[in-house]
Amino acid sequence: MATSVLAAMAGLGVGVFGYALAEARMYTLRRVSAPVLVPGSEPFTVLHISDIHLVASQRAKQDWVAALADLEPDLVINTGDNITSAEAIDPLYEALDGLLDVPGAFVFGSNDYRGPKFRNPARYLLRPSSAAPVASKPKADDLPWERLRDGFTDRGWTDLTHRRALLEVAGHTIELRGTDDAHLERDRYDTVAGPADTAADLSIGVTHAPYLRLLDAMTRDGLDLVMAGHTHGGQVCLPTGALITNCDLDTDRVKGLSSHSVDGRTSALHVSAGLGTSPFAPYRLFCRPEATLLRLVPRAN
Repeated sequence: MATSVLAAMAGLGVGVFGYALAEARMYTLRRVSAPVLVPGSEPFTVLHISDIHLVASQRAKQDWVAALADLEPDLVINTGDNITSAEAIDPLYEALDGLLDVPGAFVFGSNDYRGPKFRNPARYLLRPSSAAPVASKPKADDLPWERLRDGFTDRGWTDLTHRRALLEVAGHTIELRGTDDAHLERDRYDTVAGPADTAADLSIGVTHAPYLRLLDAMTRDGLDLVMAGHTHGGQVCLPTGALITNCDLDTDRVKGLSSHSVDGRTSALHVSAGLGTSPFAPYRLFCRPEATLLRLVPRAN
């Protein structure tokens, strides 16, 4: 009896793991309506992509990302963790080619600076992973992030790493501000802090990892929308939801559209579950890889 039970449990485990490997390739487009514009404004669309973690050999992922250009978004926001190795940069450019013709902005995450390393999956599920700040002295696993950055900016995308910018998008003046990766403790929000630009129709904060210190600061400054990635939506979830967020954000807001409130102010928050995984943990469970097309619409009067 005990032997048959153990065999059944082992078979179930193999089946679940096999499904998780398959689910990591079930790329999904989410469509979300976000009421963040002033009443009477014309809606427009923002494509949020994040955590592609591209391996050069992932042809199906490249083709799926390339097809996103057919959505004809008005703006693209990329919240980082694009690659796993230097060899993935050219395939990434090819996959993003159509989107690079669209107004866009980006920040980087830890895996744009450093190649992934093997970590115990059980440790990941028990507590957030740690990531040491990138040192000034090059290391063997450093990635050529300057080349990645230049490839984006040469095509017209705006680097928001500790920068503020105004973009004209679909007849709207959009204020954008961003930070470097908080998971690597590279964030310096004070370099872009300050009240939302009153000349803008909409103010958006962009960062890779949605740590509360950044969400609080951006919300206090009156930004209408904050966009981030990093969490992978929990990556390995129960049917009831995520177990972890890999940062200090609560699991109820690990992915999708929600809100963040502090000191009497509230910003809309969109966290992308992302399109990829570490090549050392190529599975997802109850959390399909995704990109999101947000339709920004007026708030209710």
